[in-house]
Amino acid sequence: MEYYEDHYKKAVALEWDVRLSNPLMKSAEKTLERIEKMFKAVFEKSAHPSLHVKENVLLNLKRVQLYIGRPALFYAAEFNGLFSAQVVPNDETVTKECGKKIFAFADNILDSLRAKPFLKIHHEVFGKAFMDAEREVVFHQPSLWHQVYEVSTIGHEFGHILWMDGDTESVMNQSGVFKNIEEFKATTGGLVAFFMEEEEALKEPLLRDTIKRAVGLIGWMKTGEVEPYYCEGLIHLSGLFESGVLRFDGTKLEIHLESYEALKEWYLQTYSALAEHYLSKKDAKLFLERFTCKKEGVYVPNDATVASFVNYYWALHQSMGREIDESVKREDWLL
Repeated sequence: MEYYEDHYKKAVALEWDVRLSNPLMKSAEKTLERIEKMFKAVFEKSAHPSLHVKENVLLNLKRVQLYIGRPALFYAAEFNGLFSAQVVPNDETVTKECGKKIFAFADNILDSLRAKPFLKIHHEVFGKAFMDAEREVVFHQPSLWHQVYEVSTIGHEFGHILWMDGDTESVMNQSGVFKNIEEFKATTGGLVAFFMEEEEALKEPLLRDTIKRAVGLIGWMKTGEVEPYYCEGLIHLSGLFESGVLRFDGTKLEIHLESYEALKEWYLQTYSALAEHYLSKKDAKLFLERFTCKKEGVYVPNDATVASFVNYYWALHQSMGREIDESVKREDWLL
């Protein structure tokens, strides 16, 4: 479980646990194949002659051990980590010797989603049709949900491995904000790999999942320990608004899933530029500042429309973030 307790070095607190691997869960071979194929394709288009980075990444991908299961017992000073998925170690020196392991807790996440209360803020922001479609997948289409999880979450963990050399993080972390673009790099790696080899049935639920995650991360605006994920959300929102998937008039959010292709193109272009940034090992701050800058201790979007929506959602989060949606009953979805 990762918990960034140190605001300066972004150190990860030690939290110990015992995990049980589920032998019935299929390995994510398709996701790994997509990730590897995508990485090679983007690298070939790059003008940067970093062959040793390519060799290092491909070797690390081949050595990954993936475990999908559940946490059984865990111990920590503070239970701040969330069981979603993780790749370990995040130290490239150890990785060179031992490779990496990815742990994914899909069943835990699905159980959690089914157990969570239905919140009024979700109905207010996303609308009934959007939330009904999301709940249909969560409660009645577990196989489809697991496929989306494989792309978005397991793909995210594979995405962390890409473009990394032994000293990439230390060189790019000159301004101390490497993690603030690394989480976006990880998620987008999984998405771009999917875009290059799409499955029609996954396109809409994956897009809804991306929208809901990006918007929900606004709620972490002033939680310093998870600032990297909040910044990730702001970059996703920049693409969602620029592509026309999301539109905001100051009072109401409009969702246009038909703008999927425009968003896909934005991700492909942005990810290619990010890959070049990593290969050149430039200060992470230079990429982050394309989308957001810090004002009075908080990152705010550069785009005026995105900033307006972020302020709108943050105000709602403070005023009704914990209110239950009385317009829908859980019993209706448990049938």
